[in-house]
Amino acid sequence: MASGSEPWSSELGEENGSIAETTDVELLKRAWRNEKAAPEILQFQTALVLRAREQIQLLEGTVEEFVENGVDDLVVSLYQMDLDRSQFLLRSYLRLRLQKIEKYMIHISKTNLWNRLSDEEQRFAKRCTDIMEKHLEQSVLSRLPYGYQSILKQSISSEEDDMVPEPQLDTFVFCKTKNAVGAFQLDDTGDEMVDLVADDLYVLRYKSIKGLVENGQIDLV
Repeated sequence: MASGSEPWSSELGEENGSIAETTDVELLKRAWRNEKAAPEILQFQTALVLRAREQIQLLEGTVEEFVENGVDDLVVSLYQMDLDRSQFLLRSYLRLRLQKIEKYMIHISKTNLWNRLSDEEQRFAKRCTDIMEKHLEQSVLSRLPYGYQSILKQSISSEEDDMVPEPQLDTFVFCKTKNAVGAFQLDDTGDEMVDLVADDLYVLRYKSIKGLVENGQIDLV
């Protein structure tokens, strides 16, 4: 069997004291689903994306080799399907993140969300911000009266950056627990509690469970 025809590598990880073996393709699906459902940008999965890119290169080489060697068309089509699926997942994951960066670029650059971006994404966000600021300055802001020429505030009297779009963390999301979490407090006062049972589906405000999403205890669906 050619090296590129090996299945996606498995990763052993410890989650809540148990060892789980999950293929990289499933990890990429999970990252894609979480990114798609989360209102804010999540941590870039550097190691996973690197492995996915390497696997795609191997699959591309394998398909090309099979075609050149006259391997059965059915076998080639199966490997091509695996390649297409891998490329779709990776491209979709990266595209979702770029869309969030374009929408919330200033907010991201001013908060700790900046550290969730890859180096390439940070360069992209910086270019987008520079281009937008230059365009607004030349087309609109320079023509406005003094005190209304900021891209961050409606006027000089504004105490906050009220012109900067921010993710709506109050958004309700569908989520599924990977392991039993037990009684979980949904608000700061402790008035709202929920018992998070393993493999159960819930509809909760994202901001209430964002910490569980970030540490991998809950998946968004």
